[in-house]
Amino acid sequence: MHKLFLIISSISGLLAIALGAFGAHALKDKLQASGTLDTFQTAVQYQFYHTLALLGIAFLMTKYESSWLNYAGYSMTFGILIFSGSLYILCFTGMKWLGAITPIGGLLFILGWVFLLVTAVKSL
Repeated sequence: MHKLFLIISSISGLLAIALGAFGAHALKDKLQASGTLDTFQTAVQYQFYHTLALLGIAFLMTKYESSWLNYAGYSMTFGILIFSGSLYILCFTGMKWLGAITPIGGLLFILGWVFLLVTAVKSL
């Protein structure tokens, strides 16, 4: 399972850097004109923070066996997809209703950190 989360974190990190650079340079004027530059930056930041957390989870899985780490990894993965993904789509399409979906991703991030805490308390 650690290999899966290592692959996902690698892809997510690559995308966070590429999207961040693309947004800061090629899309900056478009994002500023639509008033979504801050939203885009938030999406990139949270994607990158949780990509690093997912990388840490993958590393911990090589040292400790815990189903809680699996839950943490999946929560972080789906949190990235839903939180950052909904914000990216909102920025590119202007579909404001996607803002209602974003908190689900935030909740998944919180759950991921809770699952990591449970791992620490029960396994380490």
